[in-house]
Amino acid sequence: MLLIYTHKITSRFTYVMRHIFTKVLGIEITYTTKVEDFIKHSGPKITYTKQPLQNEFFVRSNDLLFEQGINDLQIHVSDWEGTPCFFAAGDRSSLPFDIFSASFYLLSRYEEYLPHVKDMHGRFSPKDSLAYQNKFLQRPVVDIWAYKLLEKLKDRFKKLEYKLKPYQYTSVIDVTTSHSFSHRGLVRGLGGLLLDLASLRIKRVFQRIAVWANVKKDPYDNFFELLAAHKKYNIKGMFFFQFAEYSTYDKNVSPNNNQFKHLIKSVADYNIVALSCSYSSFNDLSLLQQEKKNLSNVIHRPINNCRLRYNRVDVPLTYRDLIDAGFTDDYTMGYSHEIGFRAGTCIPFYLYDITLEVQQPIKIHPFAVHDYGLLKYQNKADALLAVSSLYKEVKKVNGKFITVFSNELLGGDGTVEWKELYTNVIEKVHV
Repeated sequence: MLLIYTHKITSRFTYVMRHIFTKVLGIEITYTTKVEDFIKHSGPKITYTKQPLQNEFFVRSNDLLFEQGINDLQIHVSDWEGTPCFFAAGDRSSLPFDIFSASFYLLSRYEEYLPHVKDMHGRFSPKDSLAYQNKFLQRPVVDIWAYKLLEKLKDRFKKLEYKLKPYQYTSVIDVTTSHSFSHRGLVRGLGGLLLDLASLRIKRVFQRIAVWANVKKDPYDNFFELLAAHKKYNIKGMFFFQFAEYSTYDKNVSPNNNQFKHLIKSVADYNIVALSCSYSSFNDLSLLQQEKKNLSNVIHRPINNCRLRYNRVDVPLTYRDLIDAGFTDDYTMGYSHEIGFRAGTCIPFYLYDITLEVQQPIKIHPFAVHDYGLLKYQNKADALLAVSSLYKEVKKVNGKFITVFSNELLGGDGTVEWKELYTNVIEKVHV
């Protein structure tokens, strides 16, 4: 049992200490504000405050974990033995940086509470993030800092007990458009045909007619190929189906279509089925609850996992809605067009709501790769190299590597290359 002495125990303090010590490093901890209890403790112990008590393991604290609300922070990123870090702690500290405050800043998404310009979908831009601006977006720095801390503690306390979790890989398949031409209804089908003709997209016209005539399979209908790949490599697959009515940004097959329902039930027999929340349900709790209920009724199981359309997250309001709708796990934390670690970590964590100063009961599973973030690479080899680099970073810290691919992109133009890339990815990162 590791004892941590501090001058004040706050919600922020307990939140970040539990995450780093318990969840990441597997070290049992307890806290005290009493000097006499700290001195009496014969096992491993550290102090987290402004001044050391004796000659113990001491980390000089920044004020962040003892404040409330949002303040204008001056952050200077420096190098720590090849790893970026911030909140310098001074010479007397056993660590050169207050990694606990730095971790809280990234995990809580503190910067997303600060004034910023949102994009057309109301999203925080990766280019506004500290990680992007300081070139560490593609490194899980929170986890790297934790492992650096572990090495220091092991040197100081030879009998320190810890239990690291094994590396995991999860493949997320986003299904916001299950079929390109099939099961879309007479009006939408004919409307699509006329639009293709008017735009002189002759190849799509022939594809559409071939699918309607059952000569070819719908290009987006690659579900059982994906399931077979998951089985081959023994990986955990999750299919997030959008189950919503048609709207400007929601254009999936109608949730009333029986063949679509049968597809969902068939996939649920082999992999986890979860909800890809519609664009329309953003900030609409009743609609969100209805979509969740409707999908649950199809597979006859509770729906606990979700993703937001276009990775739209308004921290913390979006997560409050997800909690109120009954979700326990979210897979939206990441960027659509930039690969890397939005919250600085590859290990699932609970949301800390800064406005309410509480840990909320929803676990966030951050993804590192979104397929649209790979579009900027010139070829499959470059894309695979970028994914491999992230995989190595995650493997070093025994994290959870999550990739997000859409059946739509896997089945669109350049199908063979994208499917090959996906197969190459899961072959490489599944262990």
